[in-house]
Amino acid sequence: MGSTDGIVVLSYMKLVVLVWSLASTTAVVSSAAPPSSPSTSTLAHCPKTCGDVSISYPFGVGPGCFRRGGGFELICDTATQPPKLFLGNTTTRVTGLFPSGTVLASIVQIIPMVPGISTYNLSWDSPGKNLNIMTYNYLAFLGCGFGVYLFDPDTGGVIGHCTVKCAPMATMLLATEGGICNGMGCCTVTFPVPFRGFRVTIVKDEETVVPPPFANITTIKAFLTLYSYKFSIADLLSDKINANTVGASSAYLSTVITDKPNCAKALLDDKTSYACSSSNCVDVANGGYSCSCSGTSDDGNPYLLDDCKQEYNPTPKVNCSRSCGSTNIPFPFGLESGCYARRRFQMNCASNRLLIGRPPVKYEVTNISLDDGLLYVNKLSEFNDANTKFLSVYYGASGYFGQQLVYGLDKSDLSEEYGVWRWSATNLTCKNAKNKSSYACRSTNSECLGVTHGKVYIGYRCKCSSGFEGNPYVQNGCTDIDECQIPNKCNGKCYNLKGSYHCCPQAMSFDTIRNQCTINKRQNLLLGVATGIGSGLGVLALALIAVVLVRRWKRSTQKKIRRAFFRKNKGLLLEQLISSTSGGSVTHSTRIFSLDELEKATNNFDSTRILGHGGHGTVYKGILSDQRVVAIKRSKMVEQSEIDQFVNEVSILSQVIHRNVVKLFGCCLESEVPLLVYEFISNGTLHDLLHGGDPCAKCLLTWDDRTRIALEAAGALAYLHSSAAMPIFHRDVKSTNILLDDTFATKVSDFGASRSISIDQTHVVTIVQGTFGYLDPEYYYTGQLTEKSDVYSFGVILVELLTRKKPIFLDSFGDKQNLCHYFLRGLRDDTVMDIIDAQIVEEAVRSEIDEIVSVAEACLRTKGEKRPKMKEVELRLQMLRARRPSRTCKEELGRGSETKPLLPTPAKSKSASLSTAKNVVELGANPASQALSRCYSMEQDMISSAEFPR
Repeated sequence: MGSTDGIVVLSYMKLVVLVWSLASTTAVVSSAAPPSSPSTSTLAHCPKTCGDVSISYPFGVGPGCFRRGGGFELICDTATQPPKLFLGNTTTRVTGLFPSGTVLASIVQIIPMVPGISTYNLSWDSPGKNLNIMTYNYLAFLGCGFGVYLFDPDTGGVIGHCTVKCAPMATMLLATEGGICNGMGCCTVTFPVPFRGFRVTIVKDEETVVPPPFANITTIKAFLTLYSYKFSIADLLSDKINANTVGASSAYLSTVITDKPNCAKALLDDKTSYACSSSNCVDVANGGYSCSCSGTSDDGNPYLLDDCKQEYNPTPKVNCSRSCGSTNIPFPFGLESGCYARRRFQMNCASNRLLIGRPPVKYEVTNISLDDGLLYVNKLSEFNDANTKFLSVYYGASGYFGQQLVYGLDKSDLSEEYGVWRWSATNLTCKNAKNKSSYACRSTNSECLGVTHGKVYIGYRCKCSSGFEGNPYVQNGCTDIDECQIPNKCNGKCYNLKGSYHCCPQAMSFDTIRNQCTINKRQNLLLGVATGIGSGLGVLALALIAVVLVRRWKRSTQKKIRRAFFRKNKGLLLEQLISSTSGGSVTHSTRIFSLDELEKATNNFDSTRILGHGGHGTVYKGILSDQRVVAIKRSKMVEQSEIDQFVNEVSILSQVIHRNVVKLFGCCLESEVPLLVYEFISNGTLHDLLHGGDPCAKCLLTWDDRTRIALEAAGALAYLHSSAAMPIFHRDVKSTNILLDDTFATKVSDFGASRSISIDQTHVVTIVQGTFGYLDPEYYYTGQLTEKSDVYSFGVILVELLTRKKPIFLDSFGDKQNLCHYFLRGLRDDTVMDIIDAQIVEEAVRSEIDEIVSVAEACLRTKGEKRPKMKEVELRLQMLRARRPSRTCKEELGRGSETKPLLPTPAKSKSASLSTAKNVVELGANPASQALSRCYSMEQDMISSAEFPR
């Protein structure tokens, strides 16, 4: 479909309403009908309108006005005001027909759900089998807890299926953001090929639990639509059709001649019944054929004899009338036949008023702008707004006149009297039009311009080149503009050129050969040379002085800026906090780095040193002067609240010393945003290890690895809760904040959201922060942060380790699931082993799995007071590790080469690790195990805190 067709669809969408009946409809065909492809004169006696609907053949009202073959007879019900138009004696109402044979249908049905009935059958058939539902339409359904099955109306086979369910309001709002039907409250079924009807079965899922307020829904809404419908929860909850959304959704239907299977058969069997006598015939895939005007002929009726429009006529006949009253009528517009370029440009002159539009639509044209491609029109008072709508479609469909645009008036005035229409010569591009003999830009000094309506290309128009004026649509129509005749155009002496002009000072004259102004008197050459040399030396000296002064000024300004940033970033406060918490320790002292040190360490923050980007900033790899490799986090934040979080993170990490907590070496406060200097963590995050793609998708975590990681993370959190100088609540525990160092030891990171409290406090009220899927529901609703909030988040990580699924994941049906709810439902239904990672089932003892499942279930309890403390969680994990028998090398190898332990146990001594490695090599370990340590490269460190925002 071209750009012009795009405007056709947009314009047609509001014009036809087709009421959907649960029963199939049948068309009544009169025996009296005119022969195929009648002429306009043959149908002169037929009604042209019904109410505000224009009628186009092959459809018609009354004997002899519609095509034989079924489904084309219309009935105009004049008992209502305005009259309504129907297809035959059916309840299918038509509110618009178009010469191309296209129809738009708004097919909407509200189905009441009857208690005790779980299956509902719907159907719709094209009356007379002469309307095709195109493939870019789809069926949409609004409701909760049911499945939809679309059947082929001919074979009875299933051709489409979708499922609708409802979740709690917060989840629904998140899942349906953007108004897309995705199975949450709304689902859609598409048509793989055009059909002339459909059969639908709706099966209610009685086992589905629908949460409030959606449990009160008593109807199912079904409707056929194009791309216009935007889902909203208001439509779902309402028992009525919202006219601005569902009610306005429309389907695009096309006319099909079904008395013959294809064009060839129609021509061969009976030429008298052939519908495309003077137009193109197109075979329809599911049987029958349709007619269309050839090429760019788009404003005629292909079902009428010789009604398709002709090519653009660039040569009008002579002696044409070119005025009406005081209004000039330039070509391509005209009054008489042969005086306009194509039918769309025909106008009428009545009582010295220039009119445009087919009856009964009449608009007065007050001005025609060739340069801007605009028509300025007044709406005649005796015609109502329905005619405005028709005219917009009639002209907008061709691409020659788009929708009316406001010209010098407020939008509220648009529908009353005034308007500006945009037009184009044809709907071709300039490149394609120039290759045709019908190219509209006939004048030598003219150019072609593309015309768009919004973002849609609708054709091209012509314009006189710069410096010329006139009519570009006729030979030699663009003439040169004498700019020198325009008052105050030139400050000096004016010289007119073809297509331009030139101004010269009074003491100079214009040289047509050199195309520039020249001095009348000869100047002294030596004076010019001396002046040039002197000026050059002076400029050079000034430039050198300026460079020296600028450098000094930059150095001084840089120092002032860095001091200002240091104060702004609360440098004095951090110095006091660091000095008070370090206690004179040499082995673990947090220091404040200068910006010069970090620029040197990162080669002035070279792009090749970037480890990763994230929502909060960029992480660089740096080498300090003492040869320590560090990760430098350069944040994007400039908000004061985020600077407070930065001070909070430095304050907390400076007083924490634990082997499973990431070590903070220091920070820099001399830049606009602070920088943090961490220890270099080389093997990425637990999230990457569990859910990452290539090459780490092939790496497998053994059961021992998972229990050790869980134990080390639990130990770090227990330390923060009960062993630190002041209790610390992390507040953002998640797998992306659990890092793995070069020995794959666990490191808890990212303390920007953490809070420290006094020993006698049990909770603190804060603004809710955290990550969706890990967030404690009790904290979310009350705002009270306790140590049990971290316990809940740790429970989510345990379930991740058990199932290898993300906190929010897609199930086998493509539906979003919350991992915690999924896990707890499995516990309740005694199906939890079905969701455990297959590798764990193979390696671990059932009692060990049950123990971890029990710990996770305890951590995920809804009420915080019923959850264990992190110290208790750590103790239970230690007991599990202690009870687990150690494996010999032969037992490890007996598991086969498919599952190799990824993480060496850090608790072992170096000699023990070397010994184990030696034994594995001697026993013929698979070479793949030697590459496991390279699963995470040295360039994947510390970037998760920047890549996963809270």
